[in-house]
Amino acid sequence: MDLIMQFTFDEAGAPAVEYALLMAFIAVAIAASVLTFGAAVKGLFDNAVAKFPGG
Repeated sequence: MDLIMQFTFDEAGAPAVEYALLMAFIAVAIAASVLTFGAAVKGLFDNAVAKFPGG
């Protein structure tokens, strides 16, 4: 029973888990922003290319 209690209250790996969750949140935020603004940015670049001769 002591081994289970010791394992439950051991916080040695907590910072690694926090960093992993933070990186996962940042990845989801980047993916969401690319999906949200990707088409708009592509439209801006397509519009700019169309204004050049031969575009």
